[in-house]
Amino acid sequence: MYPLDSTPLTSGPRSALRTPLTRRAPLLDPIVAAIGNTPLVPLPSIVQESGGRFELLAKAEHLNPTGSVKDRTARGIVLDAIAGGRLGEGRTLMDASSGNTAVAYAMLGARLGFPVEIILPANAHPSRVARIRAFGAGVVFTDPSEGTDGAQREARRRAAAEPGRYFYPDQYNNPSNPRAHYATTGPEIWQQTAGRVTHFVAGVGTGGTISGVSRYLKERNPSVRVIGVEPPGPIHGIEGLKHLPTALRPSTYDDHLVDETVRVETEDALEMQLRLARAEGLAVGSSAGAAVWAAVQVGRSAEGSVVVTILPDGGHDPHERERS
Repeated sequence: MYPLDSTPLTSGPRSALRTPLTRRAPLLDPIVAAIGNTPLVPLPSIVQESGGRFELLAKAEHLNPTGSVKDRTARGIVLDAIAGGRLGEGRTLMDASSGNTAVAYAMLGARLGFPVEIILPANAHPSRVARIRAFGAGVVFTDPSEGTDGAQREARRRAAAEPGRYFYPDQYNNPSNPRAHYATTGPEIWQQTAGRVTHFVAGVGTGGTISGVSRYLKERNPSVRVIGVEPPGPIHGIEGLKHLPTALRPSTYDDHLVDETVRVETEDALEMQLRLARAEGLAVGSSAGAAVWAAVQVGRSAEGSVVVTILPDGGHDPHERERS
């Protein structure tokens, strides 16, 4: 059993920061409404450096309100839960996360007035932990060697022990996760490329983004190729990605929609993360570096293709951990 992290947010009680869930109509909230409709950004310098002849476009999900694609996931899960009566009446939203979904949950809790508790591996990036706390959410740390799998096991234990206290959405197995991307991210990509997209490349964490987007794109054009991006093994430095052969497999990942998997080394992801900053002016995270590295390999092997990928979140200096 893991204790609730005791680091104080303020000198006052946490409950004093909360207001009732009914204080705002979720769909009318301007921050909730600002999630999505992110730009699709060309990456001509990266293509030129690769020597390939293809078009590379990246969905700038780091421009969402909390800085990640997980704003879409969290919004979909929360709005569906509110509509279904599963979140409210003082219940605490409690879920496991590698960081980004946690920040999005915490922001939505602060905006819409429900308590949030996050189960997080203890090696989560300190800036993410600080942001979760700043929104007033509680944090429970789990064994970092177990990654998000360990956080999921602890979340399940807590939900089973106190079902009346917690709403446990389980983002790794919640159909609202891929449905959010089927309803928003997929249509946006189709419209922004005018239906020209030939390949879609995305990292695999919960699997919600790649599954929801791919389902939408393949319904519009079955010939669209979908490429998943994973690290080569369970021990890696690409935040947010899973090595599915050795991980708890999320039901939100539909492998029937994925045509190919590219495995990316941490060093390649970090190098591309730096290239995106210096060549394209995009401050994104290591998972974005991995996705773009894989997208370049795909594009180089398919001359004339239109490759779309996802920049899941904003970046940290890839050498920061080495200096700390």
